[in-house]
Parts: sequence; structure tokens; C-alpha cells
Amino acid sequence: MTPVPPIDAHVRLDTHPTHPSAVIAVLTGSQARIAHMGLEAADWTVVAENVLVLVRIDHEEPYWAKDAATHLAAEGTSVEIAPRLQEAIDEEWTWASYPMPWCTRSEIREVSNEAQKIHDDIRHGQLLIHAHAHDGHTTVAVGTYLGRNGKSVYFHGEDHLRQIADTFDSPAQALVAFEKVHAADMRPGPAPLTDTERSAAEARTPLAVTEAKPESARQEPETVPAYAADAGDHDALLDAFLDADGEWEKWRTWSDETTHVIHESQTLRIERIHETPAHETAWTVAAYETPVSDRMWVLTATGATPAPVVQELLDHLADGGGWDTSIGTSVDEKTVTSATQPLSDAWWKHTVDGRWIRWTSPAGDAGVQFDAFTAQHPTQNLATWTIWAGPGPDRPAWTLTASHHTPSSLLADISETLANGVGARQPHPQRHAARDIGTVNPALAANSTRAPGR
Repeated sequence: MTPVPPIDAHVRLDTHPTHPSAVIAVLTGSQARIAHMGLEAADWTVVAENVLVLVRIDHEEPYWAKDAATHLAAEGTSVEIAPRLQEAIDEEWTWASYPMPWCTRSEIREVSNEAQKIHDDIRHGQLLIHAHAHDGHTTVAVGTYLGRNGKSVYFHGEDHLRQIADTFDSPAQALVAFEKVHAADMRPGPAPLTDTERSAAEARTPLAVTEAKPESARQEPETVPAYAADAGDHDALLDAFLDADGEWEKWRTWSDETTHVIHESQTLRIERIHETPAHETAWTVAAYETPVSDRMWVLTATGATPAPVVQELLDHLADGGGWDTSIGTSVDEKTVTSATQPLSDAWWKHTVDGRWIRWTSPAGDAGVQFDAFTAQHPTQNLATWTIWAGPGPDRPAWTLTASHHTPSSLLADISETLANGVGARQPHPQRHAARDIGTVNPALAANSTRAPGR
């Protein structure tokens, strides 16, 4: 076969700056129109001059972006795939609680692609929906394909699960059959948009292309105690942890925006909830005596936990310290002393107030609290340890909690980081070139980040 000569067209594919799974294509070159037409034919939407977006209700955009890249390259177009998008293309994921568990991943993709075609036909006005209803489980609808010999169809399901359940020779037949079953709940016209459909529609809205603006001058980050440092990029810390340690397996569903990381022994597990508000739990680490036993210990950290503290936690887990505990033993004075010795060495203030034993930083802006009462309930995963930093323990900027059997070596490592570690903090909120929802800068496409949707 004669090779296809290259054309003067370059396509850069990258993740959408605001939509979790959508893909942006930025076209350049004197013959960019050729690639432009090919993408439009594949149902990419024009959102700005020489900028198109692929957005689907089945969240399979990375897969179909790769397919588009293959076709473009075969036609002589130069194609570049941004690293973040390539990561999404390579990532294995599955739907949580998928109602057809017997389907393979490729079969699931076939089902969702058929649902996507139905959605697109409705969106493009090629399929007219006459009525809809709710059958007690999901949305059902009846409609007719327009044009010569258009069939009338009965639909069942929503979004990536919508399927054609029956066909009719005429709209009258379809409506009569539909009314017999759903007369009580029948409503005219299409059903209201689902959250997924609404989000997809927003991603297709025109984007205002702006020129890149130089960042305003800003002060260099200041070095502060680790407990006062910025949270940084928790997802990047987790990715680096996984890249460096092959004993862990990553699993993430689309719908719950959560990554689960499980050690090959199945007895140590990490749950990372993405895009978590600063004061809500973003990390949960739990250890088990066996893969099917109850938890030995559990540790949680909120979204604003400083990067040095999260890094220390992951470093400890990478070193295999998660099993450094003993079921059934009580937390005694030796254990508490071992866990907090770095704080005492750094002259953190030590006080005892009834059931509470506390260590407070010299500046009073961070502390560690041990609950002696909770420590007497070793079978419960209650917060025996609470670590905080901020204006005060009742108004913390972030918190970390740990249950009774959390390894003292892990707590000691975190205490060492709190007492002697340092980190970076921006003196003022970092101001980048403005890029609001609905605005994309092709010149900055290489630096756009993927919202954690997979």
C-alpha cells in the first residue's frame, strides 16, 4: 500500500479544561480544514476557531479520541496526544454497580456506544421523542426516527444504558402500546435532561479563545513548618507512590470519583477521594489482619492536609510499615511516648486534661491529641489520635485522625515531620492567567489538567 503523503495539518489532543472526560482538539496548519472535517464527521463539536471538543454521555472520550487520532494519522495529519490524555487512554476503569455484570469491557463499550448513538440522534433532531414515563426503575420513552421509512421505537433506560426495547411500524402503534403500559405516568415530549446530559451539553458550548497572558509578578513561596505548608497536588503524590512501588494496584470507578489502591497482600488499602473540600476526608488508609477480616486500624486525612504530611504517610506505607501493630494489645505509656517523642524533643507543649493528652506547637498553631478514653475501646475504629493545624483545634485548617491500633512507628514518622519538617507555602493565592468555565486557551493546552474522573 502506498503511504499517504503528509498534509500541512497538526492536531493536538488534550483533556478538556473543565469537563472531566471530554477531549479538546486544537488544529493548526494551512490544511487544518481537512482534519476539521474529519473530526466533525466523527461528531466532534466546534467550540472555537480550529478548536473542537469530543464529549459523550458514556465517558468513553479517551477511547474514541485515540480512534480519531489513528484515522487522522492514516490520512496524513500530524497528531499529538498530551500526556494527561494518554494516561486516560491507557487507564483501565469500570462502571460501579453496572447492571449487566456478564458483559466484558468491550461489550460494555458496545452497549454504551449504541446508547450514545440514540442520544446523538435525539440531539441532532433525527429522532423525535413523543412521550416519556418512569416505570419505577428508570426512564422509558417512545419516539420516531425522521425521514423515509422511519421506524417508531420504544426506549428503556438513561444515559449510557438507554436501549431500544421494541420497534413499531408507525407512531400511532408505538403511542398506543406505550399508553397501555404507562398511561398513569405518561408525559408528553422527551424526559428532562439527566445530570450527565446536562454536563455534556455544557461542555459543547462555545469557548472564548483568549491569548495567553503573562502571570503577574508574585512572591516566591516561603518555607514554613511542614504542618503549615500548602496541600499541593495530592493526586500527583499518589501517582508517584504507585509508580515507585509495584506492590500496589490502582482501581477507580467513573461514578464515585474515588481511587482505591490495594496492596498485593489485600490487607492494606488506600481510598483517595478526589476534588474533596479542604475540611472533608480525602484519604482513608486501613489495615486488615487478613483480606476478609475486620480492620485492624484506620487513618483519615482531610483535603487540606499539607503535602509533606501526605508524603510521609505514603513513604511509610511504601516501606512496609503498615503492619507494624499488634491486635488485642492496649495503648500504654510506652506506645504513646514512642509515637510523640519527636514532639517532646522539639519542645512542643505537653498538657493533660482529663481524658485528653495534648502536644501543642510552640506557636500554638498545630497540635496532636490523644484520647485516653477511646483508647480503652480497642475493638472500635474510633479516632484515638487527632492531629490538626490552623487557627485552633476548634477551627483547624486540616486534620488527620487515627484509630487505636495505628502503628506507633507511623505516628512517630508523622510526628517527626510535624516537629522538624518544612514545606512550601504561597504567601498569597497563586494567580494564573484567568481561565473560567467556558474559556480555553489553545496555547496553554499542553498544561491543562484532567479533572479526576477516572
